[in-house]
Amino acid sequence: MSGPAASPALCIGLMSGTSLDGVDGVLVDFAAQPPRVLASHGLPLPPGLRDELLALNASGPDELHRAAVAAHQLTLVYAEVVQALLAASGTPASTVQAIGAHGQTVRHHPPGAWLRGRRVDAQDPVFPPYTLQLNQPSLLAELSGIAVVADFRSRDIAAGGQGAPLVPAFHREVFGQPGSSVAVVNIGGIANVTALTGDGRVLGLDTGPGNMLLDLWCTRHTGASYDRGGAWGATGRADQALLAKLLAEPYFALQGIKSTGRDLFHADWLQRQLQGFEALAPADVQATLVELTACSIAQALRELPWGDAGLSELLVCGGGACNDALLAVLRRELNPCPVLTTAERGWPVDLVEAAAFAWLAWQTLQGLPGNLSAVTGAAGPRILGAIHPA
Repeated sequence: MSGPAASPALCIGLMSGTSLDGVDGVLVDFAAQPPRVLASHGLPLPPGLRDELLALNASGPDELHRAAVAAHQLTLVYAEVVQALLAASGTPASTVQAIGAHGQTVRHHPPGAWLRGRRVDAQDPVFPPYTLQLNQPSLLAELSGIAVVADFRSRDIAAGGQGAPLVPAFHREVFGQPGSSVAVVNIGGIANVTALTGDGRVLGLDTGPGNMLLDLWCTRHTGASYDRGGAWGATGRADQALLAKLLAEPYFALQGIKSTGRDLFHADWLQRQLQGFEALAPADVQATLVELTACSIAQALRELPWGDAGLSELLVCGGGACNDALLAVLRRELNPCPVLTTAERGWPVDLVEAAAFAWLAWQTLQGLPGNLSAVTGAAGPRILGAIHPA
C-alpha cells in the first residue's frame, strides 16, 4: 500500500542569511489564503561552521575543498531543521511537495557591481556576473525524503538580472494592500526593501548593510555575536562626520536596480572608513553604524516613486526588527510614516524570508516565475531554481 499522497500545497522554506546567525525553517500551507505557517524552527550555526562560512566569503587556501565540506555541514543543519518541522507539525515527509533551500551565499557579483576596481560585465572573461550559494540539495533530498528546489538566483543573473532581491514577489502576496503604498524592509546581514505601490507596481533593491557591520563591531568589542535589542549601541552617540563618510560610499548613490553583499561591505571596508576616527569610543561607532543602516534604508525609500499619496506604512522584518535603537532611528527618519514590524501584520519577523523561499519553491513546482524583472533587472520573468527529486 502506498503512503499518503503529497499535498498540492505544503512546502518547507529554509533560510541561512548573510548575518550567519543560524538557519530558520518554516512549513507553509499555500492552499490557505493568505498562506499559513504550520510550523517553524530555527537552529544556530555551529561556531566552527559559522566562522568557516564567513572566511569563505574571501579567497583563501584550499577553498574548493573547504567550501564542499562547509556545504555538507550546512546541509546537515538544514536536514535537522526539516525533521524538527515535520515532528512539530505531525506532518509525514511524503505529504510535503518540496523544500526551498537557498543555500549560503559566499559570492555575489551581479551585473554592474564593482570589484577590485573593475565593473562586472557579461562580456568580461575575468569579471563575468555570477552568484554562488553553498548547498548540497541532493544530499538534503536523500536525508529528508522530500524534493528540494535550490539555486534560485543564477537563472535571474543569466537573464541579465541581479539575482536579488527575490523576496518582493512574496511580499506582494502577503503584504500588498490595494490602493495603499506599503514598503517592506528585511534587515538581515544586508537590508533589502520592497515597494508595493498603490497602483500595483512592485519595486525592490538592496539598500546596503543591515546587521552585518553591527554584528561585526559588536563581536569585536563585546564578545557577543550581536547587540541584543540594540542596547549597547543605544549607550553610544552617533558621530556625524563618520556617518557622512560612511554614506559617501558610491553604492548608496546608485539609482534604480541594485544588489550587494559581503563582497562590498566587509571588515576591511569598515576599517578603511574608520581611518581618522580611531579616538571614537566603540559604542559611538556602533551608534553610528545603526544610523548608517537606518539612514540608507530611509534614503532609498525617499527616492522610490510612490506617487502623489506617498508611503503609507513601513513593515520591518528580519533580525533588525528586534533592534529597538534601529527602529527608533527609522521612525525618526520616516516620520510621520508609521513604522511597524511584520509581526503586527501576522508574520513573525524571523519567518518572512524563510517563507519566501518556500513560496519560491512552490512557484517553481508549478512552472511559474519567481522573479520580478522590475526588481532584479532580468530580461523578463523566469522560472527559478533547480529541482532535486526526493
